[in-house]
Amino acid sequence: MKNSNYFAHETAVVDDNCTIGEGTKIWHFSHIMSNCTIGEKCSFGQNVVVSPDVILGNNVKVQNNVSIYTGVICEDDVFLGPSMVFTNVINPRSAIIRRDEFKKTLVKKGASIGANATIVCGNSIGAYALIGAGSVVTKEIPDYALVVGNPSRQIGWVSEYGHRLNFNDKGLAICTESKEKYQLKNNMVAKIY
Repeated sequence: MKNSNYFAHETAVVDDNCTIGEGTKIWHFSHIMSNCTIGEKCSFGQNVVVSPDVILGNNVKVQNNVSIYTGVICEDDVFLGPSMVFTNVINPRSAIIRRDEFKKTLVKKGASIGANATIVCGNSIGAYALIGAGSVVTKEIPDYALVVGNPSRQIGWVSEYGHRLNFNDKGLAICTESKEKYQLKNNMVAKIY
C-alpha cells in the first residue's frame, strides 16, 4: 500500500498494492481490492467494494452499498449514489469465465449517478452529466446531460452545479446558482467563460 495519509475504519479491508490519496476516508465494512488507484479526498461509505485495477480520481464520493468493478474509471469530482450499480460483462453466465471480456466504463469529471441507478458496461458518462435515481444507462451519455428512466433517456441539460438549464432561442442558458453561461450547439453543451 502506497501512502498511509488516509483514514480506514477498523472494519475496512485494504488489500496490498493500492495507491490511496491523502485525505481519503474509507468507512465501515468496505473492501478496497489490490492494484486500485484512488485519488485524494475521496470518501467511501459503508459496505463499498472496489475491485482490482479500478481507477478513481480526486474527490470521488461513493455512497453506501456501491460495488465498483474492474474496468471502471471515474475522473475527479464524481458522485456515486447509494446502491448504484456498475456492470463489467455484457452477457454474464455463472458457469462461463469472461474475465478477459471486461468492458470499460468511463465516468467523466463532475458526473453524478443517482441512487439505485445501473450503468451497463462499455459506455461513458459525460462530464457533469446527471443520471437520475433508478435509471438504467445503456448507451453513451453526453456532457451536461440529464437522463432518467429505464432504459434511460435524456430529458434536458444541467449546469456544473446540477441545475437544469433552460436554453433560449439563441441556444444560451444561465445557471441560476452560479450565473455561469452555457451554449447549446449541435446537441452539445459547452460552458462559456
